[in-house]
Amino acid sequence: MSQIITPIITGVIVAVITWFVAIAYRKNSYESKIGSAEEKSREIIDEALKTAETKKREALLEAKEESLKAKNELDREIKERRAELQRYERRVLNKEENVDKKSEALERKEQSLTAKEESLKKKTAEVEQLHEKGMQELERISGLTSEQAKEYLLKSVEDDVKHDTAKLIKELENKAKEEADKKAKDYVVTAIQRCAADHVAETTVSVVQLPNDEMKGRIIGREGRNIRTLETMTGVELIIDDTPEAVVLSGFDPIRREVARIALERLIVDGRIHPARIEEMVEKAQREVESMMREEGEAATLEVGIHGIHPELVKLLGKMKFRTSYGQNALKHSIEVAQLAGLLAAEVGADVRTAKRAGLLHDIGKSVDHEMEGSHVQLGSELCRKYKESAVVINAVESHHGDVEPESLIACLVQAADTISAARPGARRETLETYTNRLKQLEDITNSFKGVDKSFAIQAGREVRIMVIPEQVSDDDMVLMAREISKRIENDLDYPGQIKVNVIRESRATDYAK
Repeated sequence: MSQIITPIITGVIVAVITWFVAIAYRKNSYESKIGSAEEKSREIIDEALKTAETKKREALLEAKEESLKAKNELDREIKERRAELQRYERRVLNKEENVDKKSEALERKEQSLTAKEESLKKKTAEVEQLHEKGMQELERISGLTSEQAKEYLLKSVEDDVKHDTAKLIKELENKAKEEADKKAKDYVVTAIQRCAADHVAETTVSVVQLPNDEMKGRIIGREGRNIRTLETMTGVELIIDDTPEAVVLSGFDPIRREVARIALERLIVDGRIHPARIEEMVEKAQREVESMMREEGEAATLEVGIHGIHPELVKLLGKMKFRTSYGQNALKHSIEVAQLAGLLAAEVGADVRTAKRAGLLHDIGKSVDHEMEGSHVQLGSELCRKYKESAVVINAVESHHGDVEPESLIACLVQAADTISAARPGARRETLETYTNRLKQLEDITNSFKGVDKSFAIQAGREVRIMVIPEQVSDDDMVLMAREISKRIENDLDYPGQIKVNVIRESRATDYAK
């Protein structure tokens, strides 16, 4: 038993001793580790303090540099502002000096003008005194008062005027005898103006006959593409309604309407109606119409019996076949005017060929008046000059509406023939009511201006004569009034050709015999 207990006790004691030795060893180990950790922490803290100090110094240096840079920038900006202020100050000073100089110059000029005015007043007074002295001296020398001298002068002038009047009357009588034949011819022309022949006014639509009503659907095409192509290519409206076997072409341009008519008729005959074929037919129709215009111009010259007209003028004449004025065909009107002018020229003994030529070309400007600026009278005279027509023909073209004074009997004949052709019943579509309303509007416009006494629309509305009150309208005001009235008429009225505005100012002196 003791043998068993002894080893156990020995083992317990060894275990206790071993435990205490292990604890002592661990304690020493922990203490050594704690000491080394404290040293490391102190080293780290010292290193951090050094780094912080370095960063602080660097930050201070950067702050100083930024501050120095900002200060330099501020100094530079201040210098620039000072320099700019100095420049502004110099400019202000210069302007003040210039203003002072101008003010001094104006003062000098004012003083000079004042001195000149005073000198002029003195001279005027001196002139008046000299005039009075001269009148007194003349009365003394002549032995007549101023009233007696005036009466004597008037009597002398009256005798001279009577002599000159008698002489003028004698000269006018001789001149009237020399022009008696010419006056008689003019009277004959006036009497012949009643001769006329009728033809009806043209319309703005054309009708194309169809073989059957099924053709209307083919003309319209799928979703309307054929009719749209035709209307776009020709500029003419196609009216397809319930009218049996007919299509109506509507358009104010007769040339386009004729092109559309020819193209549509050819498409109906051909039977192949589609956009490409429509374009082809329209182009062919345009070429055919151009050829037709030349042929019509040549036919017109042959009908009138005029030769030697420039080919371009002949083509323009043919183009007038497709031009209307208030429904009257321009080419037929020109042919009729040429024939009437020739008849009148034969009656009064003037040159028949020249009269016909002038009558045929009098409205040639209407062939291009929708393409160029200006009235048909101006354009016609320019075309005649361009293609070397004679001065008589040019004057007839310029004067057939009264824009220019006629310089020959032929110009007067063309005026008469043009009036006969245009004024006949049925020649033009304008009704009497429309015509009278236009004349009334023309007179109302002119009467609305201040200073107008009365006005008259004459020459079928181609001229308006305005009588003004002389006390309210001066000669200079007349020019401005004529211009303002012309502008007002252009803006408010629709009319063919031109309207001549003639402002008349008359001054009268009235006395009574007692």
